[in-house]
Amino acid sequence: MMNLLKDGFEEKSVIANDTNKRLVIDNISKDYPVYKIRLDKLYYNDQNDRIATWMAQYKVENNIDSVDVSDQDNYNNIIHEFITESNKEAIKKTQLNIKMVGQQESGVVLMDGRIIDGNRRFTCLRNIEKETGKTQYFEAVVLDHSIKTNAKQIKMLELMLQHGVDEKVGYNPIDRLVGIYTDIIDTKLLTVKEYADSVNMSESDIQLEVEKANLMIEFLDFINAPKQFHIARHFNIVDPLKELHMMLKKVKDEEKKEDLKNAVFAQFLMQPFGDTTRYTRKIKKIASSNRFLDEFLDEQMEIVERVCEELEQHPKVSNKEINIIRSNEKIKSDFLHSTEKFVNRVDGDTTRNQPIKQTEKAFDSLDLIDTKILKKLSEEQRSEIREKLDMIDQIVLSIRSELDV
Repeated sequence: MMNLLKDGFEEKSVIANDTNKRLVIDNISKDYPVYKIRLDKLYYNDQNDRIATWMAQYKVENNIDSVDVSDQDNYNNIIHEFITESNKEAIKKTQLNIKMVGQQESGVVLMDGRIIDGNRRFTCLRNIEKETGKTQYFEAVVLDHSIKTNAKQIKMLELMLQHGVDEKVGYNPIDRLVGIYTDIIDTKLLTVKEYADSVNMSESDIQLEVEKANLMIEFLDFINAPKQFHIARHFNIVDPLKELHMMLKKVKDEEKKEDLKNAVFAQFLMQPFGDTTRYTRKIKKIASSNRFLDEFLDEQMEIVERVCEELEQHPKVSNKEINIIRSNEKIKSDFLHSTEKFVNRVDGDTTRNQPIKQTEKAFDSLDLIDTKILKKLSEEQRSEIREKLDMIDQIVLSIRSELDV
């Protein structure tokens, strides 16, 4: 295995630099020397959260558990494409900046050449080297750490660095959820507190993300696509998951909560309406109504059963199977009709109840008046109140006449 600081210096692929970079590792802040490293001595970190959904897709499509790193050129070319596709505009912007002023922010690599921070900058330098034919060097700190024995330290450092400088740009929300699922739920590499500290967020905010990540996993399981995170990215379900999470919080009955979750999952899959977020908000409006929720769920579950029957024909789902299932226009139409019907009922009920709410509001406002103060008012102020009360009397008489019709 390559040792950058030993082998690299001997073969002149690593050059000492006169700059330092301050890092915080194990809560200790320290300046580390920065080196210039020839690109062919470095390789991407396949465990980077930013490319988690792309890695998942590649593994599924190629029926493999991991990408072979022994063929470093091929490995780098594969992940190079993932980094590029994850945010093409950010790549263009960073590459232009490096061409003009050079690499301004140094990265972080491990002794064997694995890049912990700076995947995008490394990608841009690879592009520049290919375009110009001139050897490029990546400026980075070299840590004497191993991904196997220092996994927690490396992940916490990676998170700290990735939520600063240019790495913060274009962080896909689904990739964030996948990272949280992997690091906190699946591998239990980090606790909620450790993750929150690493990204400078509150524990409550990260706990909320954990709950949404669990919903994402449940959704993928529901559609027979376990851990196929690229499907979640393709569905763009971050905002719909947020709406679902909020509506589930308001439903106390566990059985109703499960039915509602499955109804929403089925409609995520079928996509009966173009804008999934707006459509999920409509369901949230129904879920907030104690009067109509039971009837809505009874009707929805009949349609959900038909979706489950479709899924039974496809034990393993990919994008191809999703397109087949979504071609069932009758199910989509029934979902849409059912949801719109109950939204109209909730809206109608709200409209009918509006006069009662407004009357209660008017009563509460008048009841708050402290009559003891009235004697202390000027005659002008008291006259103004009398005029307003006369107007109120007229409105009350008008409402009473309509009630008596």
